[in-house]
Amino acid sequence: MTFEEMTRGIAEFVRDHQMWAVPVVFALAFAESLAFLSLVIPAWGALVSIGALIGVSGISFWPVWIAGGLGAAMGDWVSYWIGVRFHDRIAHMWPMSSFPDMLPRAERFMQKWGVLGIFIGRFSGPLRATVPLVAGIVEMEYWHFQFANFASAFLWAGLLMAPGMLGVKLLM
Repeated sequence: MTFEEMTRGIAEFVRDHQMWAVPVVFALAFAESLAFLSLVIPAWGALVSIGALIGVSGISFWPVWIAGGLGAAMGDWVSYWIGVRFHDRIAHMWPMSSFPDMLPRAERFMQKWGVLGIFIGRFSGPLRATVPLVAGIVEMEYWHFQFANFASAFLWAGLLMAPGMLGVKLLM
């Protein structure tokens, strides 16, 4: 089987099952952004690959991008809520108890950068898991957090998926 035949087969499979693209991307982005879960499920690589599959299959980018942005924003929103709800107990919960320096580092980062830290943290693997959690722990103003959360989530989702989609379209 040639590379071209394999690519055509994958594209057909993705087109035939495109109704799964939105829920799968939402779930992956949610898992990648949710504190605790994002430490054990690194989904960013799958999201980059999905961008390429979108380009190969010709399915619409926009609904998948919206699903990725909403999934990421919801994951951070839940992480923020966990931080507000459980405050100091979080450091003693697994998996944070296994990484004792992670929360203090994220807290120093948040003190230095504030709301801009939500944007920066979205694009850093180790910080992505803890910045929203720490924002909740330190009780960052809710609407400031949500503005930065949603804006950075949609930017992040687009930056992860668009290059693969555009690269494949340029090559084909």
